[in-house]
Amino acid sequence: MTQPPSEVTQLLIEWSSGDQAAFEKLVPLVHAELRRVARRYMVGERAAHTLQATALVNEAYLRLVDQNRIAWQGRAHFFAISAQMMRRILVDHARKRRYAKRGGEHALRVTLTDAVGLTDERAADVTALDDALKLLAQLDQRQSQVVELRFFGGLTNEETAEVLDLSLATIKREWATAKAWLYREMSSTTGEP
Repeated sequence: MTQPPSEVTQLLIEWSSGDQAAFEKLVPLVHAELRRVARRYMVGERAAHTLQATALVNEAYLRLVDQNRIAWQGRAHFFAISAQMMRRILVDHARKRRYAKRGGEHALRVTLTDAVGLTDERAADVTALDDALKLLAQLDQRQSQVVELRFFGGLTNEETAEVLDLSLATIKREWATAKAWLYREMSSTTGEP
């Protein structure tokens, strides 16, 4: 006997079918989790960052409103897409700031502690991280998706396996390989081991 879809999943299905009211009902149900994801992103940012977690969530909502044609696979898929949007917002913000500074020596920074095992003191430029992830996507799309979901989306291995429709063992293997590759890539970019 199959379980009925969760309320979030049901609202996602209705929203995908064109019911804009479903999105309005969805927002209060997912807001706290989206703020948790946003805070995770903001932990590595400098203290005086012009974007705050609330602003990041609000910007993600604005972008999500136009995403009603996505065939949502469920709650985990929604949060993965939301996390990806937040990452893009921060990258866009960093690029604009670097452009405005004409040289970017004051670029925004995000730690890679959870992603690649670096110490808290070591951080990488968010645009350099984005570039590394784009390169990883060219080399191995699946590993790039795993990093996106695990690190940026805050999904568990199990949730990532569900979203990507892969086995848990495959996710664990891809996550370990991607972390090692990112560590090597970011180390060679920054010149530090």
